Amino acid sequence: MAHGSTAVRRSRGENRLVSLVPSITEALASVDPGALVGVTDWCTHPADLDARAGGPVARVRGTKNPDLATIRALEPDIVIANKEENRELDVRRLREAGVRVEVTDIETVPQAVAAFEYLLDDVLGWPRPGWLAEVADAWCGPPPPITHRIVVPIWRDPWMVVGPRTFTADLCRRLGWQVVHAEADGPDRYPAVDLAELDACGADVALLPDEPYLFTADDGPEVFRRTPTRLVSGRLLTWYGPSLAEAARLTL
Repeated sequence: MAHGSTAVRRSRGENRLVSLVPSITEALASVDPGALVGVTDWCTHPADLDARAGGPVARVRGTKNPDLATIRALEPDIVIANKEENRELDVRRLREAGVRVEVTDIETVPQAVAAFEYLLDDVLGWPRPGWLAEVADAWCGPPPPITHRIVVPIWRDPWMVVGPRTFTADLCRRLGWQVVHAEADGPDRYPAVDLAELDACGADVALLPDEPYLFTADDGPEVFRRTPTRLVSGRLLTWYGPSLAEAARLTL
């Protein structure tokens, strides 16, 4: 098994799950962590997943390069993936090997709530956790008026930013923040932008998350001459599980 870990065994008839999405791993672990027999290397929450699951959970590499042989060897009842996070090729190969794969498609916060309701109610038959109702109440109403225009870089050299039809752009809009590069519905969901153009786009602030690129106080803010910057948790901007309860309290 990956990284020498040992999967938690489950009795036949119980769900044995592999999650290929960090957000979904955190959400499933909030209900039944023992059902998770495999997760990605990027599944960092909950931090005590192994302890909650009753023993080490197998790591199956990354979201874009999962170890398909390890996943098959875990004999999961269901693998849960996401259209953006995971490759269609890997999903197809798992299905061709007889593995059931459920693929979520999430571009907005309400879609995230609906996806978890479907997984819990229809796929797994699990009770809904309390945080899901809290998230639905906080996020699924009409968006508030715009108070700030922001940019959200996700990478540098080349600089790439959050654009249209993205979960993060929708989350920010529901906080009252308009993502500048999501205003035009172009072909690229995460467009590359020249740094000078990025700094001159008229945003009130550039939010610099710590993932997927790890922006820090010494790596990112120093290149902006016109636009104020703020370091933020990437988990709060891009994850769509229990973290949404905390993300609802984000302010500028």
